[in-house]
Amino acid sequence: MDRRTFLAGAASVTAVGLAGCTALGGGADAPSDYDVGMGSAFFRPETLEVAAGDTVVWANTGNRRHTVTAYEGQIPEGAEYFASGGFETEAAAREGWRSGFDGHISPGGTYERTFEIPGEYHYFCIPHEPTGMVGKVVVTE
Repeated sequence: MDRRTFLAGAASVTAVGLAGCTALGGGADAPSDYDVGMGSAFFRPETLEVAAGDTVVWANTGNRRHTVTAYEGQIPEGAEYFASGGFETEAAAREGWRSGFDGHISPGGTYERTFEIPGEYHYFCIPHEPTGMVGKVVVTE
């Protein structure tokens, strides 16, 4: 085997060994710029605990459009409603999605929210709610 053939083969093995080592698809130790990933029909992690005043970033790490939409009756009393797209109510978010996919987060896109009031914030993805794409942010003092 000549030197060029050996080096080409070694480079291929290295590239294959490093495949998937990115924030969007890497292993458990891969660095990321988000707190919650969105796959084909799931949030990962499904439950996230943060301190009051922390900002949570969701990233669409899959290949489908998703939303982050709070269940209006399942957020702490006095907390401001949240949904990707800036909707002020759950009904408005659902209607926005039905009428034109408003509020969607495209693959590779992000959505962020700062949580000030302690408690549990339950949320879902509008198009994937029927398949169980739900999550929860627990905000502590």
